[in-house]
Amino acid sequence: MRSAYGRSIFEPHLPLILGRDISGEVAALGASVRSLSVGQEVFGALHPTAIRGTYADYAILSEDELAPKPVAVTHVEASAIPFAALTAWRALKGSARISEGQRVLVVGGGGAVGFAAIQLSVAAGCHVTATCGSQSIGRVLAAGAEQAVDYTAEDLELAIKGKFDAVLDTIGAPETERISINFLKRGGHYMTLQGEAASLADRYGLAIGLPLATAILLKKQIQYRYSHGIEYWWTYMRADSEGLDEIRRLSEAGKLKMPVEKTFPITQVREAHKAKDERHIPGKIVLELD
Repeated sequence: MRSAYGRSIFEPHLPLILGRDISGEVAALGASVRSLSVGQEVFGALHPTAIRGTYADYAILSEDELAPKPVAVTHVEASAIPFAALTAWRALKGSARISEGQRVLVVGGGGAVGFAAIQLSVAAGCHVTATCGSQSIGRVLAAGAEQAVDYTAEDLELAIKGKFDAVLDTIGAPETERISINFLKRGGHYMTLQGEAASLADRYGLAIGLPLATAILLKKQIQYRYSHGIEYWWTYMRADSEGLDEIRRLSEAGKLKMPVEKTFPITQVREAHKAKDERHIPGKIVLELD
């Protein structure tokens, strides 16, 4: 977003406040809010297209974008969870509707969404295989994956055996899409985070870009349903009170964790972004308010 991704939506509203995840204390309530109270500790995430972000002393969120903070985790830990976990939850529970005993493949299990997806699938009683870089193998296995495949050193098509009920592809490159779809059983679900709606809207404007993206998605859905017998989805994070409540319960039980690599004071946003841009810090960074 800082580099103009999503400009078709955000440019008319500049300057923006960035940030989606949040953990803090309720300072004030709208008249219709019933489930939360002033002073309560909460966590949550804004919708991807929100204009007023969370890099701020105060943030405005709707009731369904927040839930009570898990008591067992700190605000720093809680703030790293919601957006990534809700993205994974929507794909696995909303689109694929995974259930106990199914096989799930997570492409890119070392990233935040992939790591959340592994833990959500394991909690649902699924058998999980994940691809990741060599530095993430131990963490992915510790999260409950039965197999972790180093994509930098192994041929995925040889290393991974059997067919899957669902594939979440967090990489979304043409090659990972091809490989992933061939791993699916008939009736399985392929979900990618790399949908083309935002990029096409940025390139051609909302009026042309969004209908074009819809046509491309529909064509792929029909194509793969006919050729492979599978369901094809572009997946995005959306506020979901049911999903956030499940994420809260799993976090409380220690079944969903998002390791925080480093914290920065909120006054050092520039330095935090630079550290991520230059890949100095592989894991989650959290901005802290004093």
